[in-house]
Amino acid sequence: MAINLDKMRAKMDRLEGKNARKESIFWKPSDGEQTIRILPVADGDPFKEFWFHYNLGNNRGFLSPKRNFGEDDPLNDFVRKLFNEGTEDSVKMAKNLMARQRFFSPVIVRGEEEKGVRLWGYGKMAYKELISLALNPDYGDITDPDSGTDLVIKYGKPPGASFPQTNITPRRRPSPLSTNADLTAEWVNGVPDFDAAFADSRKTPAEVGQMLDEWLAGEADASEGRETERYGSSPSKSSVDQKLNELLGQEVPF
Repeated sequence: MAINLDKMRAKMDRLEGKNARKESIFWKPSDGEQTIRILPVADGDPFKEFWFHYNLGNNRGFLSPKRNFGEDDPLNDFVRKLFNEGTEDSVKMAKNLMARQRFFSPVIVRGEEEKGVRLWGYGKMAYKELISLALNPDYGDITDPDSGTDLVIKYGKPPGASFPQTNITPRRRPSPLSTNADLTAEWVNGVPDFDAAFADSRKTPAEVGQMLDEWLAGEADASEGRETERYGSSPSKSSVDQKLNELLGQEVPF
């Protein structure tokens, strides 16, 4: 089997400290309407599930060692401890730190085809809509390169809503991925390797433990102008509420 050049480029980028390639591979809809096409993947499942931890100090979202790989996870253990304590503050903090589902699919964005295949990250509601479409016999295989279905993504915050919403509408008629057979093959064969795409987001149990220790010690919260209290003396209700609100309203990195 030939060497996987995408994996080799990802390794080289990490060695050289580059992240532009990783950043460019992810796509998020802008406010308004955009049209996409989900691409087929070798294992037949274009809706990949991952679990991320967010909001641990200044760290970007990272993959949960426990939920994704079955490894020891100091943060997961800490969250369980908070839930078990059962106080209002501890449960709020646990919900703030617990792993959260994100889903990813390889897509071509119509009007931005020159950017190639990208990974669209979305939440559970959009995931349910996509699964329903995949199971709807009226549409068949929505990822089929020759007779699949483009999807119109309407993204934004409706009047009176607190957070943005994603609505998905399939086109009424099937269409080819591209009228150019060579370009179609390039896109289908160019679906990014998910392990390589998320390699920088995977942390060892030791790394997660260190981040948790720093967060508890207050080092990761220095930019907020205050020192986070070590758990043991109850954090103030206002600080817990602030963290919870940050989580609910934050723009996730993927």
